[in-house]
Amino acid sequence: MSTAGEIRTISNTSSGTEEATAYPLVSVLMPVRNEAAFIARSMGSVASQDYPHQRIEVLIADGCSTDATRAVVESLRQTYPDVSLTVLDNPEKIVATALNTALRQAKGEVIVRVDGHCQIAVDYLSRCVEHLSHDDGVEAVGGPVETIGESYVARVIALAMSSWFGVGGSAFRLANSSTQFTDTVAFPAYTRRLIDRAGPFDEELVRNQDDEYNYRLRKLGVKILLAADVRSCYYSRATLPGLCSQYFQYGYWKVRVMQKHPRQMRLRQFAPPLFVAALLSVAVLLPIISAARYLAIAMAGAYALTSIVAAILSVKKQQWRLLPLLPIAFVILHVAYGLGFLIGLAKFWNRWWGPKVVALPAVQ
Repeated sequence: MSTAGEIRTISNTSSGTEEATAYPLVSVLMPVRNEAAFIARSMGSVASQDYPHQRIEVLIADGCSTDATRAVVESLRQTYPDVSLTVLDNPEKIVATALNTALRQAKGEVIVRVDGHCQIAVDYLSRCVEHLSHDDGVEAVGGPVETIGESYVARVIALAMSSWFGVGGSAFRLANSSTQFTDTVAFPAYTRRLIDRAGPFDEELVRNQDDEYNYRLRKLGVKILLAADVRSCYYSRATLPGLCSQYFQYGYWKVRVMQKHPRQMRLRQFAPPLFVAALLSVAVLLPIISAARYLAIAMAGAYALTSIVAAILSVKKQQWRLLPLLPIAFVILHVAYGLGFLIGLAKFWNRWWGPKVVALPAVQ
């Protein structure tokens, strides 16, 4: 296993060619598709880093965007001429293939993933490199993510995705999380030696490829650090149907991750599918057993009461206007994820046998 000491220590100055070469080269991988509305902000946060720009390369893997993403990216070359920017084609259009495509081109000693729908703090790269350099045994690091909404509905969705009841205590989604070792992080930084050892991302997975990858890292004995001083923000979906689609896919593809790595599952991840399965079972019994209606009322009532209480506890000052829609966002999160999981079980019923991990070409 590589050690933190294999990343060169950051020097005390950040100006001048000789001083800058003391910094490890950082490759920022950005998988994007149809991000015209956000990519300028996301790329802008990368280009505004306090890390020496000559020690940063950005590789944007575009999944055949049908909006103005490519044009916006090309214009960013003129806006940030001091940042190395390479645009790559990702004809398969999914995140895993985008990351693998970028990895094959990346030259950095540190690899950082940044999504087109997020912004990283100005010291994000510096903090990541510091942790990889000085925290004993840490080869993967990320931080808490603040979820932001830009409209009323988006703010409701952001609040739901940042609450314990909404996401089941997923540490990186809670903005007030303290520094700790964890299962997975968003927008991680890895040492290149670790990437070479772990191999590429699983290109079968349309979603949840980060969960699967980070579990593989933990199986190798890697410590994944959630560092409180590594900050970023993520812009939530703007509509409830968009949220429904997002979490349905999370649940659907979680089944394949479970089939590949059963031990990575947590009890909280079974709660939504069990809840949806119970609702469907009661619905089937309604025409047959009259008493089933009382069970249905009790289940729906208990969940509604819990959602309302959780919504009240989640809102803060100046957020009370979000309260009426917040329980509905909770319902969508849980039911969409649970239904996606159950449909995934039916779709992939015959995938419990055979190879657990799809064979992929090694990263060059």
